[in-house]
Amino acid sequence: MDNKKIYKNEIGFEAPIFIIIFFGIFIYIGSVMGGTNMIKTMMNTGFDLLMNVCFYLMAVSVLAGGMAAIFSEFGVIALINKGLSVIMKPVYDLPGASSLGMLNCFMSDNPAILTLAYDDNFRKYFKKYQMPALTNLGTAFGMGLIIVTTMMGLSVPNAISGAVVGFFGAVFGSIVSVRIMMIKTKKFYGTEEYVICKNVEPIPENKRRVREGSIGSRFIQALLDGGKVGVDMGVAIIPGVVLICTFVIMLTNGPGDGGVYNGTANQGIGLLPIIGEKLSFILTPLFGFSTPKAIAIPITALGSSGAAIGMVSDMASRGIINANDIAVFTSICMCWSGYLSTHIAMMDALDTKEMTGHAILSHTIGGLCGGVFAHLVWQLLF
Repeated sequence: MDNKKIYKNEIGFEAPIFIIIFFGIFIYIGSVMGGTNMIKTMMNTGFDLLMNVCFYLMAVSVLAGGMAAIFSEFGVIALINKGLSVIMKPVYDLPGASSLGMLNCFMSDNPAILTLAYDDNFRKYFKKYQMPALTNLGTAFGMGLIIVTTMMGLSVPNAISGAVVGFFGAVFGSIVSVRIMMIKTKKFYGTEEYVICKNVEPIPENKRRVREGSIGSRFIQALLDGGKVGVDMGVAIIPGVVLICTFVIMLTNGPGDGGVYNGTANQGIGLLPIIGEKLSFILTPLFGFSTPKAIAIPITALGSSGAAIGMVSDMASRGIINANDIAVFTSICMCWSGYLSTHIAMMDALDTKEMTGHAILSHTIGGLCGGVFAHLVWQLLF
């Protein structure tokens, strides 16, 4: 898509409205935390996210990029595309090759799918309307292995069954998310034009591009080239993770030990859980939660599934949740995978940032549907 220049009047109604909203939000947060503590917490949280989250995601992207590159070099992507197109096309309206992205994200984290999306041997299978949906597809399976195994190991009766039901709930949520996303992308991009490959020279039909040299040389070169793409992807997601996740954390978490604000990282005003409790009359019947405190898990999963499963472990140790809760938690935590902190950066990295708003909306709906599906299946089977 061409980058069109958009102009507005030098002075308009946007400026005063923005000033009121912007300062209103931060004056409110500062009134709760204290102005100095708010600034210190923002800086410390951003630094903590950079060091402990962004660099972790960069490492994941490097490893995933290397694996994706050798899979591309030796024809694994082409083979998977042929074998799984019969499943992926009717279910997701995506090429079979996208299943490799699902596996990458399931074994690691959301951005792992981006390294595949930069490989011409992968891109050539996609039409333009399908490429933005990779963000939703990959996110729905992000951290899946960690989440499912953690839920299975909790000291809750039938936790294993609950985690399995939750996994299938996440799969259902991914289908809903991708399909809703494509309603918009089809209208925006059309359904005929294919994604432009990064290399100017087109790839002939039924062929794939490979490197020169022996098998060993091609393996090493592909591995290193894929790792370099992973570094680029890791850098690309830093702004979105640091900026968005800092804001989400400060709206989600509470004060430090003893209920005191001292400016350390990951403190907040606890606004989102309060909103969640106000909506419990809707959410509790949909998900069948056994305690109102369970509402905090989906809210936290918006920004960080890692933080959410930590809260689940604490609730399990106190014996206040059951297997139905585990099923719903698994589904929502896996499907959402902290998407508010990665979705914007991932869409920007795919050069489809114009679809970011719709991607977030469709994935919000997908995660909620996945949680409801897990609850209904658990009630039906158990």
